[in-house]
Amino acid sequence: MDLTEFKALSFDCYGTLIDWETGIAAVLSPWAREQGLDLPVEELLLAYGSHEAAVAAETPFRLYPEVLAAAFRRTGAALGHEVSDEWAERLGGSVPDWPAFPDSADALARLASRYQLIILSNVHRAGFAGSNRHLRGDFAAIITAEDVGAYKPAENHFRALDATLDSLGVQRSRLLHVAQSLFHDHVPAKREGLPSVWINRRRDRPGWGATPEPSGEYSYDLEFGSMGEFADAVDKAF
Repeated sequence: MDLTEFKALSFDCYGTLIDWETGIAAVLSPWAREQGLDLPVEELLLAYGSHEAAVAAETPFRLYPEVLAAAFRRTGAALGHEVSDEWAERLGGSVPDWPAFPDSADALARLASRYQLIILSNVHRAGFAGSNRHLRGDFAAIITAEDVGAYKPAENHFRALDATLDSLGVQRSRLLHVAQSLFHDHVPAKREGLPSVWINRRRDRPGWGATPEPSGEYSYDLEFGSMGEFADAVDKAF
């Protein structure tokens, strides 16, 4: 793959640029301790992940804080412990506090000198605005679940992406999708015929964490362990 041939990059945000597992665990772990549940973080994330995906698919009209709260309640029920409204709302409101990965802001700044950058995220507009205070990203377009009324891996984000590329004057063949989640992003990228880069943030940890196991066919063209590694490869290519 010649990275110099592309004119735009579309990004998943949470898991790729923002450390959503650390953000989610910052709420799930103290709740579990309060409930007397002696579960390691990885088990809590695994218990949570499928419930978020299910709520998002069943109620695509819900804003992301409501999805988080509902998924937390389902997780608690599955573990045999009730999640109070206070705890559910704490997770729902935590998105702006989730930390960026240490390499994200610098990598985005370097990539912005080469490409137009587009966000393609399963979040609400206010949540991403909070996250971008950590990222300081210069984005040509921002497409959220709130904008399209659905959550990836549904096709809505990608239909909006097609329209956005037209408005930016970028041919679809010059777009490269960059994401961590095989389930949310690389399955639909393959379905949509988009080349993609896997930012494998969990390559040093077993299991799927808060991201469900991919339920469809997926592929990717390049793999990196971080955004910093990807930006280094781009700099070298140019």
